[in-house]
Amino acid sequence: MVYSFDIIGNQHTMGKYSIKDLEKISGIKAHTIRMWERRYKLIEPQRTDTNIRYYSDCDLKRLLNISILNHNGIKISHIAGFSDAEIKNRVLDLSIDGRSSNVQIENLMVAMLELDETKFLNALSGAIIKFGFETSVETILFPFLERIGVLWQAGTINPAQEHFMSNLIRQKLFVAIDNEMQSPVHNGPRIILFLAEHEQHEISLLFYNLIARKEGLEVIYLGSGVPMNDLQLIHQLRPADMFMTSFISAIEKEDLEILLLRYQELFPDVPFWISGYQVKENNPALPEGFAVIPHIKAFKEAVRLLKYSE
Repeated sequence: MVYSFDIIGNQHTMGKYSIKDLEKISGIKAHTIRMWERRYKLIEPQRTDTNIRYYSDCDLKRLLNISILNHNGIKISHIAGFSDAEIKNRVLDLSIDGRSSNVQIENLMVAMLELDETKFLNALSGAIIKFGFETSVETILFPFLERIGVLWQAGTINPAQEHFMSNLIRQKLFVAIDNEMQSPVHNGPRIILFLAEHEQHEISLLFYNLIARKEGLEVIYLGSGVPMNDLQLIHQLRPADMFMTSFISAIEKEDLEILLLRYQELFPDVPFWISGYQVKENNPALPEGFAVIPHIKAFKEAVRLLKYSE
């Protein structure tokens, strides 16, 4: 289901936004936003007492609605002729179809910014019903989380919004994992999933936890902020056939490479799979035995190769 922002009569403001904030949240380049301002008057910034331009909640909401329409093939020159009510109604009309992953991502952004639990869960559930659970996670939820990660690091969204969104997604994943744990005993290779000490964003790792169980692996899930000494102890008690971790929080390339080398020194004979936004952005040099898992398909292929080698 597609949701629009209420851009009529809602003057409540959560904050002031720079044009760079609008770019990060909407995905629309700053120079494009400026062009739309000048040529079509789609949004009109205000100015502080020191003459610095800023945008309101209403401007942000209007821009996101415009982005949804534009992503669905409606030209900006046409959108400029729509009233606020027409923009809202056309966005709502897209709920009949909603095939575009861009639209679904915008829907989640809308619900998160408004802290609207019903909208968020309906948008997520609607995508799952239409595309299936795994496809929704890979093509909608992961790109959405990557965008949130950038906004979080830039300080564009506040902790309440991030925690609101994370907890709702975690609830969905916990239910799916619990259902999978009711299946017969998983007797495949053993995978230990964990996050490093500085890392707290575990949503993607929870999803790989679910997929690993579906693939018949024995899973030891340690969660976030795991010290290396604890990881060694767990490996001594229940030796891993492979490790997997993810890097979302900001980390310098050099520091990431040092950390990977340290893991390789501790576990030289165990395959080590890594994923996450920081891996993609930093493209670190990989120690022997390490592999990047860029998507779900690659994870499944790696699991099946390991099971075959067993």
